[in-house]
Amino acid sequence: MSPLWLVVYGSLLLAIVLALSALTGMRRYRRLGSALQLTTSLLLLALAALALVIAVGVHGYRALTQEVTAATVDVERLAPQTYRAHVSFTGGGSATYQLEGDELYVDAHILKWKPLATLLGLHTGYRLDRIAGRYASIEDERSRAHTVYVLQPGGRVDVFDLARRTPVLAPLVDARYGSATFVRLGSGGRFAIRVSTSGLLVRRMSAPSGAADTHTR
Repeated sequence: MSPLWLVVYGSLLLAIVLALSALTGMRRYRRLGSALQLTTSLLLLALAALALVIAVGVHGYRALTQEVTAATVDVERLAPQTYRAHVSFTGGGSATYQLEGDELYVDAHILKWKPLATLLGLHTGYRLDRIAGRYASIEDERSRAHTVYVLQPGGRVDVFDLARRTPVLAPLVDARYGSATFVRLGSGGRFAIRVSTSGLLVRRMSAPSGAADTHTR
């Protein structure tokens, strides 16, 4: 169990004990002490709630300590500037998308915590965000159809957005940023989406013919 979950359970348990003690004290007319205990109990409940939100939020982020493969993408060319991309995620699951363009584009959220946060079990993490088709020509980019898809399901707490909107987390966050990469698809092939603390990149694993240029930003 991570230290963050220990904070959740410990704060919750102590809050319940103090609340019960406060109720007992009120029955015995020790109202001042009971009020302090009740206030402390509420503060502990708030701490437990915050720790729970963070713990749930980071569940969607994979820990990042070195360059790792986030996903592999098998690309099949269907027609000029039209591809089918089958994405296999390292954490399990897969999905297939039709992309319009000349290049494969992927971006991600990366969240870095300060050393203090690592004591709570929080480490630099990433979460893939979007996949899209990208045109090599600016003219095509302006005039042709665009395809973009969400790589992560909605409905869960996003700790990246939570860290941006919650001032109380500011002392724990070292950096939060987006990273994107794209690669020329050519005739298709297999690609590895790699991520490190410096950002995303694409490595071609196999190709029908020739090598492809990779760009990261």
